[in-house]
Amino acid sequence: MTTHVKSDNLEIRGIPVEVVHKAIKNLHIGVHPPSGRVRVAAPLRLDNEAVRLAVVSRLGWIRRKQAEFERQERQSQREFVTGESHYFQGRRYRLKVVEYDGRPTVRLLNNRTIELRTRPGDNREAREAVMWHWYRGQLRDQLPPLLAKWERKAGVTVKDLRIRKMKTRWGSCNRDARRIWLNLELAKKPGSCLEYIMVHEMVHLKERAHNERFRTLMDQLLPQWRLHRDMLNQAPLAHAAWRY
Repeated sequence: MTTHVKSDNLEIRGIPVEVVHKAIKNLHIGVHPPSGRVRVAAPLRLDNEAVRLAVVSRLGWIRRKQAEFERQERQSQREFVTGESHYFQGRRYRLKVVEYDGRPTVRLLNNRTIELRTRPGDNREAREAVMWHWYRGQLRDQLPPLLAKWERKAGVTVKDLRIRKMKTRWGSCNRDARRIWLNLELAKKPGSCLEYIMVHEMVHLKERAHNERFRTLMDQLLPQWRLHRDMLNQAPLAHAAWRY
């Protein structure tokens, strides 16, 4: 089957807007971090003038979301040296780098310090790779009990649950494959944020759009989901070379 997708770039009241026309039923407007990029997914039947009117009707909401991202704390690029701040499960830690001739490792020394053991002469990229390997393992360990809990509660089956770095999303899903992807950055966020994204994507296996049915399902499963969403949106953003 041929998939029809057409992209356009508009400027609406001074705001750049990416428009993607595809075979969907309803129009969806998204405002994405870190700079508040606006992206519209529109049904093929709607022309750009109809999209323009829809965006104008949501300008107040769009500008509020962009202002939230503008206020959000951002980390500078990490150099992975002693004394830096790093986050894990919502807590801020100081990094302690120890050079030694052995296998690179990461461990929590206490509730204030993360120790990174690295080989002498390892550059920033090598130290960063060790940290991300540790983050991935820590996040992976959190997933099985969450998956078992929410498959039962949501009444869905996830055939494949994976972790990857993502630039503009905390999670995504493939309904046909019953696959969910989680952003590796979630290892740095509070456990409630990870749980919210897990439930969010599992609900998308039942309802594709962010419509009234989606919100009703979220309310039934996770009544405080809006608080978790806001907490996630207020947490510090990592430094990254964001590309769209």
